[in-house]
Amino acid sequence: MRVRVKFYCQECGHQSARWLGRCPGCGAWNSMVEELNSRPADGRTSGAGVVLPCPVTEVPALEEERLSTGIAEMDRVLGGGVVPGSLVLVGGDPGIGKSTLLLQVAHLFSRKIRVLYVSGEESVRQIGIRAGRLGASSHNLLLVSETDVDIIERHLREVAPPVAVIDSIQTVYKSEVEAAPGSVGQVRECAARLMRLAKTSGTSIFLVGHVTKEGMLAGPRVLEHMVDTVLYLEGDRHQSFRILRGIKNRFGSTNEIGIFDMQGQGLVEVANPSALFLNQYPRGNVPGAAVIASLEGSRPLLVEIQALASPAGYSVPRRMTAGVDHNRVALITAVLEKRAGLKLGSYDIYVNVVGGVKLDEPAADLGIALSLASSFRDVPVESGLAVAGEVGLTGELRPVPGAEKRVNEAFKLGFSRFLLSGRSVVHTGGKAEVLMADTLFDALEVALKL
Repeated sequence: MRVRVKFYCQECGHQSARWLGRCPGCGAWNSMVEELNSRPADGRTSGAGVVLPCPVTEVPALEEERLSTGIAEMDRVLGGGVVPGSLVLVGGDPGIGKSTLLLQVAHLFSRKIRVLYVSGEESVRQIGIRAGRLGASSHNLLLVSETDVDIIERHLREVAPPVAVIDSIQTVYKSEVEAAPGSVGQVRECAARLMRLAKTSGTSIFLVGHVTKEGMLAGPRVLEHMVDTVLYLEGDRHQSFRILRGIKNRFGSTNEIGIFDMQGQGLVEVANPSALFLNQYPRGNVPGAAVIASLEGSRPLLVEIQALASPAGYSVPRRMTAGVDHNRVALITAVLEKRAGLKLGSYDIYVNVVGGVKLDEPAADLGIALSLASSFRDVPVESGLAVAGEVGLTGELRPVPGAEKRVNEAFKLGFSRFLLSGRSVVHTGGKAEVLMADTLFDALEVALKL
């Protein structure tokens, strides 16, 4: 057995034979750490258990039945449920509710099947206290506190549960790897070990992953490539709701989201998230506020965008955003100044999505533009109006996908009018009024009566 010394980047997992001050993979400084790797001297492996290649036409087409988690919002994000033998990674900020959500899922699974919950951060007694608070009491829910991946694998083979939870992957270690738990080598090797176990035994394994201060999953990027599904639990600590977002899913769509409300008994799914985000929407004529109909996967979501344009005086104008892309707001500000004649260059601009929701689709452009123009002119947006549209650099208003879903959702929540691009095709059956505009200037005239 020959021992090799390798250097790995703690940010991206890039491998190097020598130490480097800056990682050539991701450009991070002082992120290379030394690890010892043991490899067979001749580089050969045993041929036992090798599966011979076969034609794709001879592979049996089996429709595997998904396992329902018992939570409709989570089943939506997973694409209909958990696929047997899959590896699911759940990430999120500390204290956001990852362990709470997975303990609730484990409890609901335990009503029908046996579930093993492995914790490397809490003792069995601590998990039991949290389970009692959540009402998660079942004989099929087995708890164990362990961090050695060899012992965890032994428990999984002996118990043979259809579903298992590992909380968290950063605390699990392999004794043969000469590195601290949570390092690049340990996370990679332990995740690969659990992945092989899941594929061979058919056990669906949930992994809890920590995130860095930049909001990325801790450990090597290869961790996200190895697993079948990556879910992020997002939310503001000052708000009670949480958003479960699918980032990667080999068995379903990656655009779906699930909405939860953090309460004393745990995370409770929200059936009507639009009503939750609009419960404090000002019904009076308030300048600087607009409602947009966003589309997250197949779900329409109505949220409020607020903007404030204030003279900067003699200082350098500030641009601050929350919930929307900073560069997108800068682009829309430039279009408003060039195409609509709004001189915003000497104004401080603040844009916020109410409730802490993060919007990344271009359909929010029109809502951002209307709220900025409304604050700048000190003229409120027309009452009962919801909008959706992408703004181009030449000032044109482009259509957005799923326009009919957005319009119907707005009408269900009491909005009487909806503003869209003139090239959109919407069939509402005459239930409410749909307004059209070809350019941003026309949209401002319709919404603000300028």
